[in-house]
Amino acid sequence: MDFGSPPHGPATVDAVAHPLTNRTIVPMKGKSGELPIGDQWVYELKWDGMRVIAFIHDGMVRLQSSNERDVTVSFPELQALASVGESFDGLVLDGEVVAFDGARPSFNTLQSRMHVTDASDAARRSATTPVIFVAFDLLHLDGHDTTSLPLQNRRTLLEQLSNDDPSWTICEQHDDNVQGLIDAVTAAGLEGIMAKNRSSVYQPSRRSPDWIKLKPRLRQEFVVGGWISGQGQRSGGLGSLLVGYYDGENLRFAGRAGSGLTQTSQQQWKSLLITSAACPFVEAPSIPRDRLVHWCEPNEVVEIAFGEWGTEGQNLRHPVVVGRRTDKSARDVVREH
Repeated sequence: MDFGSPPHGPATVDAVAHPLTNRTIVPMKGKSGELPIGDQWVYELKWDGMRVIAFIHDGMVRLQSSNERDVTVSFPELQALASVGESFDGLVLDGEVVAFDGARPSFNTLQSRMHVTDASDAARRSATTPVIFVAFDLLHLDGHDTTSLPLQNRRTLLEQLSNDDPSWTICEQHDDNVQGLIDAVTAAGLEGIMAKNRSSVYQPSRRSPDWIKLKPRLRQEFVVGGWISGQGQRSGGLGSLLVGYYDGENLRFAGRAGSGLTQTSQQQWKSLLITSAACPFVEAPSIPRDRLVHWCEPNEVVEIAFGEWGTEGQNLRHPVVVGRRTDKSARDVVREH
């Protein structure tokens, strides 16, 4: 029997967005300090990459940087992570996107991938400079927020996920022979070690003492406040970056860094920095008289490895420019050591 159409047209059902669709999470971070020893601590390699939160649901993967930027387009090969969440109503992983120079993680190599915003360009680069996702935490599983669970429980759940796809891996954890791990990291020139309290809950956006980072060489982000002209082979160009960190509302000068800059990166920095008439540092640094200084808007962030701090928090000892950080907000850069 034909009952015809309903009097008000065909019935419709409003699409309901998945709860993870627009969610963002500012990742939990660790504090610098002495490496803690004890049964309540586990230890992980600190990967030299880009911190990323991966939201996986409905066959889609969305990648978010630590400053809440959508970086999905930059890493098309990581869409393969969708297979990890096939059996679940949503999955959120915290981890690091890593590129390699041979067998060694290399932030410098990753530079060619992390700033790409064109899908076609990203696809081409993924063929020559592939990345993988190294997961070290599980923040959501099958409709349930897991951040309030102890780390050891989150880790157990993470290890039960299917790990057959080469696009990702789970970060190894160690609970013994810590000195051996330190020696291996130091000998290989890797970034460092993270110590994590087994019972720690995940605290988004917090820099927590439950996670302690140890770096054989000090390393952190700085805000670029200007640059000075070069000499010799760099004559007429960018010689070194003038960098600092925020102390409340004040941008304090920390030193200058030129080592590590290639001819290409010098040109890239010059094109990125927006000239300013005024010095952005609360106290103007002393600049050699024979060098031309160019102040800039304090918008860009650079990662620098260095030996130690000099007097009164200035003049970083033996600084080396590691690379630009687009996943860090300038106003969030503070002194870490």
